[in-house]
Amino acid sequence: MTAFTTRPEILGTFGVVTSTHWLASAVGMSVLERGGNAFDAAVATGFALQVVEPHLNGPAGEVPIIYYTAQGDEVQVLCGQGVAPAAANIQAFQDLGLDMIPGTGLLATVVPGAFDAWMLMLRDHGTMELSELLEPAIAYATEGYPVIPNVSATIENVQETFENDWPTSAALYLAKGVPEAGSLFSNPVLAETYRRVLREAEAGGRNREDRIEAARRAWYRGFVAEAMDRFCRETEVMDASGRAHSGLLTADDLANWSATKGAPVTGDYRNFTLCKTGPWGQGPAALQTLALLKGFDLDKLAPDDPDFVHLVVESHKLAFADREAYYGDPDFAPVPTETLISDDYADGRRSLIGDEASVELRPGDIPGFGAEPIVRIAVDDGSGENPRGSGEPTMARFAKKEDSVADTALGDTCHIDIIDRWGNMVSATPSGGWLQSSPAIPELGFCLNTRAQMFWLDERMPSALAPGRRPRTTLSPSLALRDGQPYMAFGTPGGDQQDQWSLQVFLRHVHFGLNLQEAIDAPEFNSLHFPSSFHPRECEPGKLKMEGRFPEATIEELRRRGHDVQVEDDWSLGRVTAAAKDGDILKAAANPRFMQGYAVGR
Repeated sequence: MTAFTTRPEILGTFGVVTSTHWLASAVGMSVLERGGNAFDAAVATGFALQVVEPHLNGPAGEVPIIYYTAQGDEVQVLCGQGVAPAAANIQAFQDLGLDMIPGTGLLATVVPGAFDAWMLMLRDHGTMELSELLEPAIAYATEGYPVIPNVSATIENVQETFENDWPTSAALYLAKGVPEAGSLFSNPVLAETYRRVLREAEAGGRNREDRIEAARRAWYRGFVAEAMDRFCRETEVMDASGRAHSGLLTADDLANWSATKGAPVTGDYRNFTLCKTGPWGQGPAALQTLALLKGFDLDKLAPDDPDFVHLVVESHKLAFADREAYYGDPDFAPVPTETLISDDYADGRRSLIGDEASVELRPGDIPGFGAEPIVRIAVDDGSGENPRGSGEPTMARFAKKEDSVADTALGDTCHIDIIDRWGNMVSATPSGGWLQSSPAIPELGFCLNTRAQMFWLDERMPSALAPGRRPRTTLSPSLALRDGQPYMAFGTPGGDQQDQWSLQVFLRHVHFGLNLQEAIDAPEFNSLHFPSSFHPRECEPGKLKMEGRFPEATIEELRRRGHDVQVEDDWSLGRVTAAAKDGDILKAAANPRFMQGYAVGR
């Protein structure tokens, strides 16, 4: 296979920034140029993404962050995943006649976690003032930013819902009709929200740390929390259930929560150590997949070899079956994480991988833990659409309705990877608060998240809904050590695909010597075999999506082995970005699909 790159792998020594939008990458690099570190740059990049990619993340969303501090010489996970409201329990939904949490509207809202996560990282590891780092986001919200095609297509696809059911969103996004791609769009209400946060921060302290704490209070105990509480109490909105409901989130829920830090879950693979979130996310599934793949000689294969695709996919099937059976918030349900990621456990499971594709969901048996997965087989109604914007944006149908490629996945969540000249590293996956998933709060200029759709309304499940519990998020940033030294920060949007797409890039880099850009540009694939984490929580046993750039012989061989192959457009799967520190050289690369993500550096 000839290595192909759509652009060069970025090389430098001063700093590198890569994200899913070129404007955000430029913002992050500008912070490094002004003397900020990777943590400062990540905060500014994250807030910029909230403005320029409102269909993919927002201020009331969530963000898990994995970072390395050169000063402390340690890797940490920052959990910006909020928890279920105190009033959110299984009985409350059953009383509403629901057996599943809707994927849109207000019922699916958990405590918004992104703001606090960014603030904690800035307070503890940053160097710059919050006002400096919010300045670019405020400027874009005030003066406008060029609308990318997917924003325009997203708004057009939910125009009817906005006009008929969500008038506050119509007032924000349809004031002048559907924004045209390339036109400038502004959100002055959001800009004023952040200005007010800064005013309260400035009045709240004499030093940088005190001002950050004052900003946190304004968000979680002040005017922002009050507006969220009021909107959830006083507003009933149509959601994916086909009925109107108010929300369960309260000001007390916001006041009683904060982001948390902890050690990563790690797994060794060759001379690398991969660091992931705990089982409150899907991150350990990547470690399980690697443990299974240790038993196969991937070096003798090629990135487009049917054996490579088959082994990776079948390993994912086993790892994600365990995700369904065992993963959840470990503060509420015991998760046998160390067993699941161990080599001994993988050795016992590897024999299940044969020459033929499996069409069964086969979790392992660990007595005393987990529950039988809930399996809902997808039924295609031929529409290619999700009800009222439900589902995960990366895999939603974002093409315009009249477009001939309306069944192409055109969306993303967001992702950021940054390394500075001191060796600090940040990998973050901001998401939630999508404009198409919940109505805008008119006083704030943004909408709430719908992450609670990942809970099951079945108390037997480790990921069952309970007050104060974290939903088992799909957001899964990665940081890898090489020979014990921090080496690579990487990740991708994509819901259930995140640890599939990003792991392929990692494996191509490790086994086949592809540089970061070559590994990202190579054809991607992903399985839909296991239950989706998003409403309506369905699966397609044996289904394998592959980009059309794979050789026909590879596709046909996989079909012969029993894979239900669906060939997608040539550049339609995967959204990976990556950055690495190789000695004194810094490297970065970004996904070229949909001409949106960019890496910068010098």
